[in-house]
Amino acid sequence: MPLELPLITCTRIIIRMATNEDIPKILNYFSENKTHLTPYYPSWQSGFFTREYWELQIQVNYQEFTNDRSLRLFIFPKANPNQIIGTLNFSNIVRGAAQYCNVGYSLALNEQGKGYMTEAMQSSIEYMFQEFNMHRIMANYIPHNQRSGTLLRRLGFVVEGYARDYLMINGKWEDHILTSITNPNWNYNS
Repeated sequence: MPLELPLITCTRIIIRMATNEDIPKILNYFSENKTHLTPYYPSWQSGFFTREYWELQIQVNYQEFTNDRSLRLFIFPKANPNQIIGTLNFSNIVRGAAQYCNVGYSLALNEQGKGYMTEAMQSSIEYMFQEFNMHRIMANYIPHNQRSGTLLRRLGFVVEGYARDYLMINGKWEDHILTSITNPNWNYNS
């Protein structure tokens, strides 16, 4: 696992962990996109839209990164680095014989269809394969979320199954299509 904090620089975006200085941007992102994101998110936790919640969450994110458990990132456009346009979270990192994690993501409604998430996912997956030496990254999506299914296919994720009542999203159990991508250059000795 890398010792330094990740900074993933792409053609049009920068992907990094948040700091306390980013809290107003985080709150703005989720507030502006709450209606758009609600059908795809678990129920919003109490206090989610407060500074106090995010001060604690940022601490937890750094602890989980340091302990090789997750990597929770935010997407910033290079043209306006004071704005967050999306999230990208690698969670449930499992080592040993597994060497896998899950990825979840979101993008602002007004930034959809511009290729930002493709750019972010390509670079972040490469980072996880090279720097974290992950062998497998799994992504699951609700069947009616065709935009997500199309993105994952474009990136090379392969459908591996269908799980009934897989996650509670917005207060309701939702089926999910299970996909993954594997690292063709995984290094056993890392």
